[in-house]
Amino acid sequence: MKNVLVTGGAGYIGSHTVVSLVEQGFYPVVVDDLRSSSSLILEGLSTLVKDGYTFHREDVCDLDSMTRLFQEYRFDAVIHFAAYKSVGDSCEEPLKYYHNNLLGLINILGLCRDFCIPKFVFSSSCTVYGEPDEKQVYEHTPKRLPESPYGFTKWMGEQIIEDLHRNVVPFQTLCLRYFNPIGAHPSGMIGELPKGIPNNLLPYITQTATGELSSLTIFGDDYPTPDGTCIRDYVHVCDVADAHVQSLFFSDPNPLCFFNIGTGCGSSVLEMVRLFEQVSGKTLPYTIGKRRKGDITEIFANVNASKNLLGWSAKRTVEDAIRDAWNWEQRRNKTHD
Repeated sequence: MKNVLVTGGAGYIGSHTVVSLVEQGFYPVVVDDLRSSSSLILEGLSTLVKDGYTFHREDVCDLDSMTRLFQEYRFDAVIHFAAYKSVGDSCEEPLKYYHNNLLGLINILGLCRDFCIPKFVFSSSCTVYGEPDEKQVYEHTPKRLPESPYGFTKWMGEQIIEDLHRNVVPFQTLCLRYFNPIGAHPSGMIGELPKGIPNNLLPYITQTATGELSSLTIFGDDYPTPDGTCIRDYVHVCDVADAHVQSLFFSDPNPLCFFNIGTGCGSSVLEMVRLFEQVSGKTLPYTIGKRRKGDITEIFANVNASKNLLGWSAKRTVEDAIRDAWNWEQRRNKTHD
């Protein structure tokens, strides 16, 4: 059994990846300081995978703590999720994002180099493409300056990794540029658990449906799209988790690879609202607000490389993701009550 360090492993995508890792025979060592997560997720993980992982409450920005961890375990791979992820919040507090997201990455990369870790998987984002000329983006689509500090941390994170790989390093890096992960584990034991008002669309929708929030705000209906709302490539979080595990099996002489992780199809905000209403049978109250700073009009993935080279493709539908997210939200509300 191979030890895999999962930083931010109590977070949204990280926790689902932990489950997928255990299911495929790996032993995850989870590092998370829980500032953006909750013990509820750890409880769900323990139910799903029992004793199949180890948890350490540590901050990746604390180099001494991370060094001790690398001395304690022999890691066969590192999957790095630990980062703040809100576009809107990053515009309000850019220094917080640059400090946490970049320092944590630099610490982990240095330790991977010093301890000769064979493989490093970086949680990147389609935000590195900025506002592209073409709405369908390939891995070779030119990167553009992002619209938010959060996007810049992913853009700069990739640049740091590229600069490191200009020299010979003992590990292969895969940068997974995922689009918009949504949904939850079908068991309802883990899912997206934002603190405060959600920044991502689907938890905003589900919390409105439960009455936790009074109304959904749609940020702008005057975009140049068929219904005036932004279009994104929404991909089930369990598919995203599987992509990280597939990365550990990936063999290629190229020491640095980039892959889009999406479905290849776009859905608008209003389409997502309508789909949720169909899946849940509930009518969703919403209002139209001003455009949100940092949002782009439309983007979706070309997934040929991830399918043909990485050997991964999305298997679950947007409807599956909405159904699983709604199941998670209802269970969470009952647990909270």
